[in-house]
Amino acid sequence: MPGVSDTRWSAQDTSPGAIEAALRDMLFERHQESESYVPARALNLVCIVDKAWSGEIANRLRGVGRYHASRTIVLQVDPGRQTLDAVAMIASDVHPQAGEFALLRETVIVDVGERHLSGLDTIVDPLVVSDLPTLLWSPHGHHDAIESLKPLSQVILLDSVDEPDVHEGLQRAQSLAHDLYVVDLAWLRSTPWRERVAATFDTQRLRPDLALMSGVTVRHNPDSTAAAMLLVGWLASRLSWSVARLVTQDGSLVGSAHGRRQDVAVRLEPDPSQTVRGLAGLTLETASGRHFSLDRGAGGLQAYYRNRRGDERRWTVLGASRGEPGILGEGIRQAFVRDPTYAPALKAAGQLAG
Repeated sequence: MPGVSDTRWSAQDTSPGAIEAALRDMLFERHQESESYVPARALNLVCIVDKAWSGEIANRLRGVGRYHASRTIVLQVDPGRQTLDAVAMIASDVHPQAGEFALLRETVIVDVGERHLSGLDTIVDPLVVSDLPTLLWSPHGHHDAIESLKPLSQVILLDSVDEPDVHEGLQRAQSLAHDLYVVDLAWLRSTPWRERVAATFDTQRLRPDLALMSGVTVRHNPDSTAAAMLLVGWLASRLSWSVARLVTQDGSLVGSAHGRRQDVAVRLEPDPSQTVRGLAGLTLETASGRHFSLDRGAGGLQAYYRNRRGDERRWTVLGASRGEPGILGEGIRQAFVRDPTYAPALKAAGQLAG
C-alpha cells in the first residue's frame, strides 16, 4: 500500500525470521521518528498469487479504500524458485500533525517457489501479527497452499466465479466452510439485488406474495453462473423451497423449485452484453399476477413493477453497484462480519448445480 511516508527493506535469499526482524526494526524506527506513528492492528491479509499476475492483484488491492488490512503478506509464486526473496514496507497515508495519530500499515512481499507451497505455514507464521484475525486469499488457485495455511487462518476470501466448473466451485466453497468462515465475492456481487428484493416485499401488503412466487429468471454474465445460482439459492433458503439440479435448454439453465403452495419456474440466462462479473437482471413473477424486474442501467439498477391490473411503475435504484474494487473492499470488511444467510444459500446453489 503506497503512502505519503514509507520505509522499505529488501533482501535476497532470506528467511522468515530475518523478514520478521526487519519489520520490528522498521516499526521501532518509525516510532523513534514520531510517537504519533501507530501500527494498525485489526487484520492480517495473506495473498497467494502467481508472480506473473501480481501486478493485477496489486491494482485490485489499491482500490479497496479504507479497507486495507493492517498487515498484508503477498506470497508471489515463481515456478522453479529455490530461495526466498522479500520486500517489506511500512507506510502511512499522512504525515502526523501535533496531537494526532498516523496509522502505519505493513506490506510484505515474498517470492516463493512451487517447492515452498506445501509448507507455507512455516514461512507465514512468523510474519502474521499474533492475536489478529487472518484472512486468506488465493485468487489463482494453489489449493495445496491453502491447505497449508488453513491452520493459521480464520477467514478465506474466494470467488466462486473463478472456478471453471460451477458445481466444483460451489462444492469447494462448502468444503472450506467446514474449517473457515467463507467470504465469497460471487455472493457479495448480488447484495444490491438481494437488498432490493427484500425491500420490495417487506411491506405487509406484498409480503404474502412471497408464498405465491411462480417464476424466477436471473440474467447474468456468461462466466457468472455461480452468482446467479447463489441468488436463487438465497430465495430458496429464505422461502423454504426444495430445489434440484437445473438442466440446459436453449443455452440457459432451467428447472423448477417446489414451494409450500406451488412450483416455481427457475431460469438462468447468460447475457453476453454483460461484460463485468455478476448479474445483469432479475425478474420475479407471482401467481397473483405481480411482475417485478431489476436490470443494470445507467446510474443504478432499473426497476420495473406491474400488478395484476396492468398498472406499471419504473424507477432507478441509485448507486446500487459497488464495482469490482468496491466488491473486494467489502470482501475484506466481511472478515469482521458473519452473514448467516450465505451458508444456506450456498447449500441450495450446490443442489441447483447438481
